Amino acid sequence: MPGRGEKGILITTGTFSSDAKKEASRDGAPPVELINGDSLWGLLKDFSLGGDTVIRPVEDIRVDFEFFDQF
Repeated sequence: MPGRGEKGILITTGTFSSDAKKEASRDGAPPVELINGDSLWGLLKDFSLGGDTVIRPVEDIRVDFEFFDQF
């Protein structure tokens, strides 16, 4: 990368290891931006590329086991 650009970008649909994160921010290393899967989807969502977001209500049901113990 040295001599070819001012900054590098690495993109994954997964995650980066702690070693990769350390290397990307190491003193003296060329600047590298790491974009993981969550960040990638955020960017795609922000620019309306490749998908959309459906907002839906979610309902959690909690069972009262003490109520049923009486039967």
